[in-house]
Amino acid sequence: MLQFDNVSMRYPGAGDVLRNVSFHLERGEMAFLTGHSGAGKSTLLKLIALIERSSRGQVLLDGQNLNQAKDRHIPFIRRKVGLIFQDYKLLQDRTVFDNVALPLIIAGYGHHEVSRRVRAALDKVGLLGKEKKYPAVLSGGEQQRVGIARAVVNKPPMILADEPTGNLDPDLSAEIMHLFEQFQQVGSTVLIASHDISLIAQMNYRVLKLDHGQLVES
Repeated sequence: MLQFDNVSMRYPGAGDVLRNVSFHLERGEMAFLTGHSGAGKSTLLKLIALIERSSRGQVLLDGQNLNQAKDRHIPFIRRKVGLIFQDYKLLQDRTVFDNVALPLIIAGYGHHEVSRRVRAALDKVGLLGKEKKYPAVLSGGEQQRVGIARAVVNKPPMILADEPTGNLDPDLSAEIMHLFEQFQQVGSTVLIASHDISLIAQMNYRVLKLDHGQLVES
């Protein structure tokens, strides 16, 4: 499903943020990406989502070489990837329903299908009944669940999460991780960047560790 072949990423004036990173994730696999602050975790996720393109090497998603993707194809490739952020990135002037519906509307789904999928996604994350609420009145854990519902509403084969529990207490963090397990169990490939080593240690999944841009453990 996902393959990195000797991938490096260099920013002007910053040197190599990633250096010769190689790994492979099978379809339906769940893994954690760890490392110190500045190790390159967020950069690696950005390469998969085509927010950035690698300086050297190849990133393949579902068999497609992302380095060779034309700009006009990027929106379609991104439909294969659900993105979840530490700071939620919700639209504060839109309801929970509208936030979750956004990827479906962009993809051109009809009103009935949008409604059905949004309700199913909110039900999955335990927020059915809060469709008309605005993000500001929700707790941090609820806002993160909205972000997760938005990421999975169009059933992407790949789910990426960048420090999804960084703002949550331990109990909520465990609940969020169990949600990711449920998505993995129904066939999604899940890659979670996290510095919460104690939480990762409680879960029996592969760990990819970055150290100053190099993959030092897998």
